[in-house]
Amino acid sequence: MNAVITGASKGIGRAVAERLAREGFNVAICARNTKALDEAAAAIQQQNPSVKVLAIPADMGDKAAVMAFAQTVNEQFGAIDILVNNAGIFVPGALHQEEDGHLEKMMAVNVYSAYHLTRALLPGMMARKKGHIFNLCSTASHKAYPNGGSYSITKFALLGFSQNLREELKQHRVKVTSVSPGPTLTASWEGFEAPTDRMMPPEDIASVIWSAYNLAEQTVVEDILLRPVLGDIS
Repeated sequence: MNAVITGASKGIGRAVAERLAREGFNVAICARNTKALDEAAAAIQQQNPSVKVLAIPADMGDKAAVMAFAQTVNEQFGAIDILVNNAGIFVPGALHQEEDGHLEKMMAVNVYSAYHLTRALLPGMMARKKGHIFNLCSTASHKAYPNGGSYSITKFALLGFSQNLREELKQHRVKVTSVSPGPTLTASWEGFEAPTDRMMPPEDIASVIWSAYNLAEQTVVEDILLRPVLGDIS
């Protein structure tokens, strides 16, 4: 069994990769920071020494890098059982105050990377009539909020991509699930001081993804929305 997780050097991506490795999946991961990627690969390998861990440095905001990553994955793994489009950047700010080009940069990482990678890996899933795609959206995909800026726009777009993909892939029996977490204890929230019960652990997101994957062949969870018990952080 083979899984691909983007943006897996830390946070949710790494938690998902570690969980899937423990469950016996070979995993292919990518991230921009080579050092962090190597550290993550070692930690993932420790979860299960018998699986293969493929770690490839890649800037997911660069289409050529995304396509090169996809080519290597197809060559090394062949059949892909799980694809987790997790790569993304979070930069808060008001639309009218953002620098020129900010939206384009955010779209490239948060939306286009998922679009290009999914298209590159889909043929094998469609041919086998098997596979599960998870797109890491956000509570910002469902409700606009002050200072959401371009980040919120991209997350709305990713949810739209996920929903459209779901409709297209029904006949091919390839599952698509959008996962929309609220505040999660990841590097995106560095510097934020709050009680631990205001943030969700990334391992919980990994557990939810694993549970959704393990449903019956004829069942799919289309949308998952998660928030801390105390709600969003304003």
